[in-house]
Amino acid sequence: MSEKNEKDFKSGFVAIIARPNVGKSTLLNKIIGQKIAITTPVAQTTRKNIKGFYTDSNSQIIFIDTPGIHKPLNKLGEALWEQTKSVLDDVDLILFLVDAQDEAGRGDKWIVDNYLKATKTPVLIVLNKVDLIKDLAKRELNTYSYKKMFEISPDTIKVSAKTGRNIDDLIKKIKEYLPLGDKMYDEDEVTDQTMREVAQEVIREKIIFSTKDEIPHHCAVLIENYQELENIDRISAKIIVSNDSQKKILIGKNGSMLKKIGTSARLELERMLDKKVFLELFVSVQKNWQKDPNFIKTLGLDVK
Repeated sequence: MSEKNEKDFKSGFVAIIARPNVGKSTLLNKIIGQKIAITTPVAQTTRKNIKGFYTDSNSQIIFIDTPGIHKPLNKLGEALWEQTKSVLDDVDLILFLVDAQDEAGRGDKWIVDNYLKATKTPVLIVLNKVDLIKDLAKRELNTYSYKKMFEISPDTIKVSAKTGRNIDDLIKKIKEYLPLGDKMYDEDEVTDQTMREVAQEVIREKIIFSTKDEIPHHCAVLIENYQELENIDRISAKIIVSNDSQKKILIGKNGSMLKKIGTSARLELERMLDKKVFLELFVSVQKNWQKDPNFIKTLGLDVK
């Protein structure tokens, strides 16, 4: 890096917040250029703040993918709420990701009233899914509906996380808000997640896709053992559900559902690691675990 570029180098933290299912994790994966956050059409897919590192010749941006925001209904919801709230005053920019297809709704207003109006951190409204709306007049009306929720209208940018449309422009816009600084992570690093955490999330993603609406809100995954060997990683994981009927669904007839989930997760992990994986899954019932603060802490979430 030249002396001029070293002086002009920018680095900083950017939080991505949104109501559920707007595309936060899809956007992060697209920016980073590889999958580091699981993506499903189900609310509460993201349960932890996940960091992704974007590095180019003149900047390093540390993105923080936060859980999708909605009014908390139990201890798990409160923990997810705190996950997001804890980072907003400590970042250089907040990306408020919204759906360009829709006008601002109650969920968006709740986020603005309970999070964004209280922070001094700059906000950039990112309108996602612009590839799905052809009516330009409607798109502009929708954009205005988000901007008018703020006392001082924020900047906006329109993107498609799925196709990558305008992602380069988004990066340029983000850099305008970042301070001068040095790299905090090596260029080849893309996330702060450990492989235990990645395995836990991949298994949960496969549960969500395999069981549709029958299980997702009621399961958690704990990695019991992760042994990293030269030619193979050996993983043992426990899936926690709330009742016996959910356990029965997860196991399936003659273990068919659990085998399907395990095979899908193993193949995904092998692709990510570029090595063989031995994955062993168990299912355990813990009633009302979403309301148990001690159990939620075992998932790595803070509960007040």
